[in-house]
Amino acid sequence: MRALVAAVMIALAPAGAALAQDKAELIGDASRGEEAFRQCRGCHQVGPGAENRVGPHLNGIFGRRAGSIEGFDYSDGMDRAHADGMVWTIERLDAYLENPRALVSGTRMSFRGIKDAQERHDVMAYLRRYSASPRDIPESQPTAFRSEVDLPPEILAIVGDREYGEYLASECLTCHKRDGADDGIPSIVNWVEEDFVIAMHAYKRQIRPHPVMQMMAGRLSDEEIAALATYFATID
Repeated sequence: MRALVAAVMIALAPAGAALAQDKAELIGDASRGEEAFRQCRGCHQVGPGAENRVGPHLNGIFGRRAGSIEGFDYSDGMDRAHADGMVWTIERLDAYLENPRALVSGTRMSFRGIKDAQERHDVMAYLRRYSASPRDIPESQPTAFRSEVDLPPEILAIVGDREYGEYLASECLTCHKRDGADDGIPSIVNWVEEDFVIAMHAYKRQIRPHPVMQMMAGRLSDEEIAALATYFATID
């Protein structure tokens, strides 16, 4: 059980953290994104003549099914995401750029991620140049930034019981660091509570494609999710 809970919490990562910001202001700048993309070029190519390298080429990334470049040897984690039907929407690409191993556990991508939301959106604006008829991307539809799942206000308004959340999360902390350190396992401390709740409900509704997380989130009540969110938001 302890290993299962740890696996669940590894899958749960702050993909929704950027969504708590003012989405309408986070419109990507492709010129800045081209410069920021230099850190990606060691593994990925994009643009005319782009080929697969350590990682697959990124032409046509928006709207593409994960793990779908023919002939590329994907990791088991990305193969699972493909089997689950995950598509690279702006939300999922944003989450992956923030912390690759958080969204796709078992990915071979060793990149630690881009923590700055504006920089991520600049990179996505640059990648937009090489996607045909892209949708839901910063330059064309800034209002498209949204939560992964729309929740009724009454769910978001639930005040979590911190002590109960600590009880539910006790086994998670056998793997995750209380101080928020990230040593190969994503940090889950000091999240914005709403981001945590949204992420959990995205797994619960099978929008996020991680089978263990979907199973475990499906067993949690709205109150239990709120309790976990409160605990991890206030852990010290």
